[in-house]
Amino acid sequence: MKAIAQLQCLPATDPACLIAIELPAPVPTGRDLLVRVEAVSVNPVDTKLRRHVPPPGGQPRVLGFDVAGVVEAVGPDVTLFQPGQRVMYAGDRNRPGGNAEYQCVDERLVGRMPATLGFAQAAALPLTTITAWEALFDRLQLPATGAGTLLVTAAAGGVGSIAIQLAKALSDARVVATASRPESRAQVLALGADLAIDHGQPMAPQLKATGITGVERIFSISHTDAHFADLAKCIAPFGRLCAIDECGPIDVRLLKPRSASLHWEGMFTRSGFNLPDMGEQGALLNRVADLVDAGRIRSTLAQQGGRITAANLVAAHAAVESGRMVGKIVLEGF
Repeated sequence: MKAIAQLQCLPATDPACLIAIELPAPVPTGRDLLVRVEAVSVNPVDTKLRRHVPPPGGQPRVLGFDVAGVVEAVGPDVTLFQPGQRVMYAGDRNRPGGNAEYQCVDERLVGRMPATLGFAQAAALPLTTITAWEALFDRLQLPATGAGTLLVTAAAGGVGSIAIQLAKALSDARVVATASRPESRAQVLALGADLAIDHGQPMAPQLKATGITGVERIFSISHTDAHFADLAKCIAPFGRLCAIDECGPIDVRLLKPRSASLHWEGMFTRSGFNLPDMGEQGALLNRVADLVDAGRIRSTLAQQGGRITAANLVAAHAAVESGRMVGKIVLEGF
C-alpha cells in the first residue's frame, strides 16, 4: 500500500522530511478495524514528532492522527462496526498513523462519521474534538447549567474552534475567546464566542473592562508558560485551569492565593496506557456526530491541502508550524 513516512527528524523546509514509500497492508486482529483511509488532517502532534522524535529503530514511521475512512475488514473480536461503515477517529500514537492507504485501529477509539459530512469535513474533527471534550467536561468539569465564564486561549485554531462550539452547545457558559488577529477574532465570534479579547495584550485588564473580575474555568491551548502569570490573575477563586500544550516552566504557586487548580489534558493518554475506559473516546465521537447531524456543531475544516502526497503533507506541516492556522487543514484521497 502507499504510505507517507518519516525517516529522520528534519525541518519542513526539507522535502525529505516526509517521503512516499510502499508498505504491506496491515491485517486486523482482536478488536481492530482495517480502515481504508479517505482523508487525513494535520495536527501539531504530527509536526512535533517529525521535528523532535526519531522513528524507533530507524524504521519508517507513518504519522497522521485524524482520519475519516471506510471500514474494509474487522478483527475477530469486533462488535461495534461492520465493513462498509464510514468512520472517523484520532487513533493511537503507539501504532502507525493514518498517512497511508489502510490503517488498523482499535474499534473503541472510533466513532461513526456524521451522515451530513464528507470525508474531508469529518477528518477535521476527531483529535481536536476529543481533546476539547476531555478538557472541558472531564478536566474542567464544565456543567450544563451554572457554568459561569469559560476563557479559551488561542481559540481560532483547531482545538479552540471546536471547544467554543462544544461549550455553547452543551452548557450555558459565557465563552470568552482570545484571538490576536482580525481574521482569528472574526473566526471565534462566528463560532459562537460571546466575547473576544487579545492574548497579545494583558488579558486580566481586558476582562475587567467588560465587568468580568474572574473566570471559573480557563482552557489554555497554547503558550501557557508565556501567559501563565496573566491567567493566574484572570482565574476566579477555586477556579480550574486546564492546559494542553508542552509548555516551559510555570510557577503554579501563582494559583495558590485563589485555591485554583491546574489540570493537564492529553487525548492519547487513554490509548497510550490501554485504559479500560478508552471506549469513552468512540462514544464521545458518536455524540458529536449526532450534534453535527442536528446542525449544532460544524466542521472546523478551513483549508483543503490537496491529495495525500508527500509534498502536500510537507506543505501542510509547514502551515501548521506557522502558528497562523485558523481551523484545520485536510488532505483527501491518494
